[in-house]
Amino acid sequence: MTEGPPDVPRTYKDAGVDIDAGNALVEAIKPLAKSTARAGALGGLGGFGALFDPRAAGYSDPLLVATTDGVGTKLKVAIEAGRHDTVGIDLVAMCVNDLVVQGAEPLFFLDYFATGRLDPAAGAEIVAGIAEGCRQAGCALVGGETAEMPGMYAAGDYDLAGFSVGAVERGRQLDGTAVAEGDVVLALASSGLHSNGFSLVRRVVADLGINYRAPAPFQPEVTLAEALLVPTRIYVRPLLAAIAAGGVHALAHITGGGLPENLPRVLPEGLAAELDPACWRRAPVFDWLAEAGRVPEEDLYRTFNCGVGMGVVAGAREAEALAARLVAAGETVTRIGRIVRRGAGPSVRFEAGAAG
Repeated sequence: MTEGPPDVPRTYKDAGVDIDAGNALVEAIKPLAKSTARAGALGGLGGFGALFDPRAAGYSDPLLVATTDGVGTKLKVAIEAGRHDTVGIDLVAMCVNDLVVQGAEPLFFLDYFATGRLDPAAGAEIVAGIAEGCRQAGCALVGGETAEMPGMYAAGDYDLAGFSVGAVERGRQLDGTAVAEGDVVLALASSGLHSNGFSLVRRVVADLGINYRAPAPFQPEVTLAEALLVPTRIYVRPLLAAIAAGGVHALAHITGGGLPENLPRVLPEGLAAELDPACWRRAPVFDWLAEAGRVPEEDLYRTFNCGVGMGVVAGAREAEALAARLVAAGETVTRIGRIVRRGAGPSVRFEAGAAG
């Protein structure tokens, strides 16, 4: 049996965990969390848990909706480029956009940040992005966990997970049951790749031998990292207003699986969506992946959002007014299709002229 040197003090810091660095990060986070305060959030950071009062937030009989998600391997691009200021927005977006599709208002958010060795400066950048995402979504950053785990992550690596809870008054949740034949499908434009498909993106970049700090082949005025790290768009505030105005029958957050796999999640049995890809413009990054990266169209549409960050299924009579309302709120909106009887075909069909 091999023993270590006798009488040598062994500290947690020697083992790779710096409690003082963790405390310094918590102090840096406190004003960021405070900037996200909203009605219903009780107390501040530092306790063993966070309290939230839905009645103080204006709800009388709320259903709670919970989501969790991460940023995926987009983090590897951020790490290689040394840019950590926007992935926190991605983290929040991936959770709160899933809440709003059910008609729920995001109330509060918690994060989990894990790394091998804590870099307080990078950690503060990450949490600043999380706070910005929370402000965009109108939810409170009420807590989280910073885990320093030597040996679990390579030098400089980290991972993020997010957890959010929202509320919707009982009976007002969106579950797709209102969708009917003849409804219109509207697309809210994405800001780019959002946070899906980065394992394929990174494979393309590696195979083409491109440096993330080099000009982006499809957008040479910025670096490749800057182009790829554009944060996921947060659609919460415009969509909550659109839901309140009436006519929204369903919403679909277009993430991994793209339109073919996410839109069917809100369609009743027996109905399908006919979409016309010629109706909307996809960002140059998608054409670059298809052409330079040689990603087949079918794979492109099943892996990426291809320019559609959120699908809105609206009543035919209300669609035009809803689109105008969303445009006034700053969204790029396009009518891309309609709801039809499914028959024997797939639940999402790409057909010219489908938008009517």
